[in-house]
Formats: sequence, C-alpha cells, structure tokens
Amino acid sequence: MSSAPTTFRKIQAVAIGNDFERVTDIITVNYSDLLQQLKPHQVILKVFYVGINASDVNYTNGKYTPGVKPPFDTGFEALGQVVHAGSKVPKDKVGSFAIVSQYSAFSEYLIVSAKGLIPVPNPKPEYIGLPASGLTASISLAEKGQMKSGETVLVTAAAGGTGQFAVQLAKLAGNHVIGTCSSDDKVDMLKRMGCDRVINYKKEDFKKVLKDEYPRGVDIVFESVGGEFFDICLNSLATKGRLIVIGMASTYSSASGMQGNDLNTIKLLGRSRAVTGFFLPDYADQFGKHLQQLIALMAQRKLEVEIDLVGEGDIQQIAKGVAHLQSGKNKGKVIVPLLPPSSRL
Repeated sequence: MSSAPTTFRKIQAVAIGNDFERVTDIITVNYSDLLQQLKPHQVILKVFYVGINASDVNYTNGKYTPGVKPPFDTGFEALGQVVHAGSKVPKDKVGSFAIVSQYSAFSEYLIVSAKGLIPVPNPKPEYIGLPASGLTASISLAEKGQMKSGETVLVTAAAGGTGQFAVQLAKLAGNHVIGTCSSDDKVDMLKRMGCDRVINYKKEDFKKVLKDEYPRGVDIVFESVGGEFFDICLNSLATKGRLIVIGMASTYSSASGMQGNDLNTIKLLGRSRAVTGFFLPDYADQFGKHLQQLIALMAQRKLEVEIDLVGEGDIQQIAKGVAHLQSGKNKGKVIVPLLPPSSRL
C-alpha cells in the first residue's frame, strides 16, 4: 500500500438538479481532516472503483431527501482497500478489500463503519455490481415478485446494471425470461445470459410482440423504464401478475424531473393484478442473506456480471459515467475506476 496522501478529492452537489455535471463540483480535502474524523469503530477505505446508478441523479435532484440543502456528498457504491482502522477495529482489517454502499461514495478516500464493509476476496470491479444492482434484483423478485419456478418473467432495460441480475436470477429459478434492450450487441449479451426471448424495441414493436407471442400475459414484470413502457407492461400482465417498479429511467433527465405514470385501478381489479414499488434501503434487514447468495453464485460461475468501465482512472470521469448511464448506451453495470491501470492490483 502507498503512503497516505496530504489531500484527496471528492464530489459534492453544490446545487439541486438532474444535470449531474452542472450541479456537482470536485473539492479537495485534507487527509489529516479525515483522520481526525475517524471514530474507533470506523475504517478509511482507499477507493479503487465507484458504481454509477440512476439514483445518483435522483439524489442530486433532491428526490430522496426533499428539502436537502447543498453542499452534500454524492455517490452510493465503492470498492477499495482498507488503509487505516480505528482503535476498536481489528488490525487485520487493514489491507483487506471490501465493497460498501453508503452516501458519499464518490471520493478517493472514504470513512466507513467497519460493520458496513462487505468483504470480497479481491478488488475485481465486478463485485461492485452487487450492493445496489444485485440486491435490488434479488430482494425485489423474492419479496415483491414472490417469484416461483415455471413463470414468465419480463425484464425491461434488461442489459443494464440491474436488469442483467434480474434476467439471470429469474432464469436460475427455472422461469421463461423476456428481456428488452435497444441494440443488437445487447441482444447477444442477453441471450448469453439466458434470455429466452429478447426484444430489441428499436427494431420490433414491443407491444405487438407481447400481444402476439404472450397472449396469456406475463406473471412478473421487473420494470425500470416508466412512461409508455410501464403502460405496455401493465396491460400485458397475466391474471394474478405482479409488476415491480424499481425505477423510471425515462423520466430522470427530463426538465420536469421524475414523473410517475397514472394508474387505472380497474386494470388491477379485473384480473387480480398487483403493482408494487421497491426501494432498496427499506429492505436493509435482507442485505446479508442475499449478498451471501449472490457472492456464492459468482464464485460458482452461475452468475455473470457484465461491467462497462468508463474513464481511465480519475474522479473527474464520474460525471462522464453518469452521462453514459443516462444515455442508455451502457451494457451492464457502469463503473468508473479511480486508479489508472498501472496502479490497479
């Protein structure tokens, strides 16, 4: 491990808005200040990679904490190495690798509660897909979707950071899986991951495919797009079908901000359908169990994590990573390295 720096950088929101690059700034912090803030049960993590999520824009736009006043730190996911431990933390933690999921992750160094560390055997960036994306798919399908075997599961934005987990977990559970995406290379990726039917909505009529090929409807929809996609998915639910809303990506970058769909309850009542929302922090009691399952599946090579690295290793590239995610061009989990290739382990 390298010696401690005199300063480090982190990203703060300096205004409220959904244009991440415009409303954030990179600030320099004295490392000695971080050491002074360290409590006995905490550690300092040197960040190697950060994960990019749609939530990053919702957060800077004040959607999660209404009334929040800038400046405030940004980011939710990081992977790195413990470089300093508080007095009540076992010293063998120093040098270990971990992923963390907490506010303020967009930083070159980060204070973390030792209990908040999720140990990983090495600093492979694929692990960073687990805390937000992997857990969202795993917990929501189990708790909200009540997923069983032998069902038909539709995943929108299936080639994204979260969708890829939903596709694979649904397939591993013994279901017929439909995935939507926007390009031929994403079609290939989803077929490799087990999708039985991939709909490239740039080339095919999404609504017509569901009507013609799935006249009975689908049992579970894992929905993260919103807008017209939500309406099509709702109309395509089978009797007793469950639609899980995990996001509304089509609205995040609009001038009016995050806007939901109107819901006609007659469409629910007539066929005993259910529409339910899912927000990961509300299920913190489930994190440990589901993370263990996901890590085990990765170790057994039953779960693949497609990653989309953006940038060559600098915190300045985080805004580019957010823009890349919002463009919809990403394949898999968008990750920004904070170390240049020559410095990575």
